[in-house]
Amino acid sequence: MRIDVISLFPEFIAQCAAFGVVGRAGERGLLALHGWNPRDYAEGNYRRVDERPFGGGPGMVMLIEPLRASLKAAREADPRPAKVIYLSPQGAPLTQAKVRELAARERLILLCGRYEGVDERLIQAEVDEEISIGDYVLSGGELAAAVVVDAVARLQDGALNDAESAVQDSFEDGLLDCPHYTRPVEHELGDVPAVLMSGNHAEIARWRRMQSLGRTWQRRADLIDEASLSKADRKLLDTYRAQLNGEGDETPDATPAQSGPKSRNC
Repeated sequence: MRIDVISLFPEFIAQCAAFGVVGRAGERGLLALHGWNPRDYAEGNYRRVDERPFGGGPGMVMLIEPLRASLKAAREADPRPAKVIYLSPQGAPLTQAKVRELAARERLILLCGRYEGVDERLIQAEVDEEISIGDYVLSGGELAAAVVVDAVARLQDGALNDAESAVQDSFEDGLLDCPHYTRPVEHELGDVPAVLMSGNHAEIARWRRMQSLGRTWQRRADLIDEASLSKADRKLLDTYRAQLNGEGDETPDATPAQSGPKSRNC
């Protein structure tokens, strides 16, 4: 997959993409990342890329022509069609479903705004989609672009050492992930839930599904539509709630914070 980033700070994106899973995807030839600086395509001695907005008001607006020339150069660098995405607070929220859609493409061009934004005429003429990573304002689109690059890169086949890691992530099935534990089994902050040590894969899968359902219900109720849950999932969620109310034998979310310190007098 190839991703081109139009940014006044292309080196920032390159540095973010040099580590971890994204860096490994690049090393394995699964992801090619290219930066394009609009200032390189600006005219005049000062290489201006912005101007004051018509109608008055604070801030500056990025000029059409340097961005348009950057997009043209990026498109011509590879014959494959590319979807142009503008990272913007006005865009549609980035979701895991959208990430999967983008990850299936051969090419993306990410446009990073600065200052008060980009001249609307360029957005209307050149941008295919606007995407937001949250309801807040950043100094520029570079951090948002880095988020998109990371989320898309890790879904490329071979980017993760264990492909099952992506399948089990939060939001992949519309729910939050279950809690995870590793060594030691016993700790002053609490013990690992016994079911995870049982070796019973069916019970472990059931426990994890229940935790996933329960956590989503507790923390992101907007993500869960109980009416659409299967009968088995509804039963698991009911069990979670019962245990949360102290009606079961297990703590439904046996994280260290809830299980509490183990008494030294026991």
